[in-house]
Amino acid sequence: MPDADRRDVQGKGFLNHMADQEQSPLAGRSNQDGKLPQPEKKLREAICVLLVELCERFTFFGIVCNMIHFCTVKLGYRNYQAAMANMCFVGTSMLTPVLVGWIAECLVGRIKLVCICMFLHFLGTALLPVVSFPFEDIYIDRRHVLHTLPKREQKIVFYFALLTASLGIGGIRAIVCPLSAYNLEDCGPKELLSFFNWFYWLVNLNSAVVFVSISYIQQSVARNLGFLIPFVSGIMAIITIHMMRGEMIYKPKAESSLLTTFGVIGSALRTRCVRHRYLSAGVTNWLDHAKENHGGQYSEIQVESTKSLTRLFPLFTFQILYRTCVMQIPSGYYLQTMNSNLHFSGFVFPIAAMNVISIVPLLILVPVLECINSSCLFSSKDTGHSPTIYIVVGHLSAALSVMVAGFSEIHRKHFPQVEQTLSEEVLLVSSMPCFHLAPQYILLGVAEALVTPSCALLSFRLVPERIRGISMHFLALFNGAGCFMGAFFVQTAHAGTQGNWFPHLLHEGKLERFFFFLASLMMVNTLGFWTIAHRYNKLHEDYTSEFRGSLSGEKLLKHGKAVKHYDSVLESSPIFSPMKKI
Repeated sequence: MPDADRRDVQGKGFLNHMADQEQSPLAGRSNQDGKLPQPEKKLREAICVLLVELCERFTFFGIVCNMIHFCTVKLGYRNYQAAMANMCFVGTSMLTPVLVGWIAECLVGRIKLVCICMFLHFLGTALLPVVSFPFEDIYIDRRHVLHTLPKREQKIVFYFALLTASLGIGGIRAIVCPLSAYNLEDCGPKELLSFFNWFYWLVNLNSAVVFVSISYIQQSVARNLGFLIPFVSGIMAIITIHMMRGEMIYKPKAESSLLTTFGVIGSALRTRCVRHRYLSAGVTNWLDHAKENHGGQYSEIQVESTKSLTRLFPLFTFQILYRTCVMQIPSGYYLQTMNSNLHFSGFVFPIAAMNVISIVPLLILVPVLECINSSCLFSSKDTGHSPTIYIVVGHLSAALSVMVAGFSEIHRKHFPQVEQTLSEEVLLVSSMPCFHLAPQYILLGVAEALVTPSCALLSFRLVPERIRGISMHFLALFNGAGCFMGAFFVQTAHAGTQGNWFPHLLHEGKLERFFFFLASLMMVNTLGFWTIAHRYNKLHEDYTSEFRGSLSGEKLLKHGKAVKHYDSVLESSPIFSPMKKI
């Protein structure tokens, strides 16, 4: 290289080095000025996640709280059809976070999917006011109404709005507000149960405000205008996500997935069916068929994680019928309240506001349960009791609630019929005050305070850290199955009894028989869970320690593969082929 070129290159390198030295302090200072301290950043993220969670719940409960009233009065549905529509919407909203989480993991990026879900959320909440148009409280002169949708198109738009809103709700729950975003990995059983107690306490406090405010607006002040409130709540959630989209979009560790879990189960079943004769002797668990050293295609860690998850399947299964009982609040209990006397000292009590009676026990019990957890439940690792006792008592309370609902229905029919106006529709209802139904709401509220946080704790704690998100997804799947099972029970009871067990006119049918049937099933369900509750008592066991030797296990597995390959080479070699004949 010529000397001039070399000097030129050296001069440019020296100048660039000096420029970097001059700019580096400025760059460091700008980073310090632009970025928030770590504690303040975490506080902002926690506040924003909680705000989005509350806005999403506000939207969800705003849609659910008076759907039966809207379907029966405005869309002309029968009682069982309205109850089924409400339960299917709740079930779909529970299942969509699992679906959206899988799509975000395998098909579409999380940022793109959040944008899609926000659009669906906006579209669904915007279409609900279209279904309820015209607004009688705004357009008084009906001869000058801009447009009215026919019943058929109105129902199509209504179902499309519910579907898009549930997909949007599922996206926000799965991507923006998963439980993994709260950094619960290092928490012990006591801290986890405290978190779940107060988390559901805040959710139910938000739902209490929604049920009181929106139900009153929809029923008394501006009946159809109430559907605008979920729309406004959705806008609030979208703005919050947009403001903090760079910090709120949680990215979980790519360690395990739903596809892996289902793949392990499918591979084990397939290998067991195809090669059962050869592999059954040396396998202690049927999922071991999916391991690579037993003819499967999954590693030791993946199979052992799936085995720990399948141990929770009985727990999840017993929650299906419990969730069916809980879904009586927005279905069977709602219809009972709707057909009771809502007048109280000249004031028309909102129907959906009765849900607050079921929320009050939860708001009261959470501080009490915190004291019990500290003094008794987690007093020591050896003498402490498992939260399964809470689940058993909660299931029993749910069964008693449905049974009390049956007796309340018999009691309600003994009162004379009176006329009551709801949304300009005159209905014949019982003169029994709706507050006589309070015991069944209270019992179900006690059940929710005991069961929901305890199930979340067991689902989160009794599996290794790498699949805790998958475990919570399965809990959501079984809860959603409980909602759809409730809709199936309603359809079967109506069709099998020709409308007698779930009638359109309650005073002409036997709704109490449906409640007694459900209560008897729930009692059997409670006894069944009580017999297996001892399986879920080891909360203090470290479920991550069982995989500490996974690396050596993987090395041994690879060594076994090499030995098998060497044996196959010896068998196929023509040099050693005569030895086979000896």
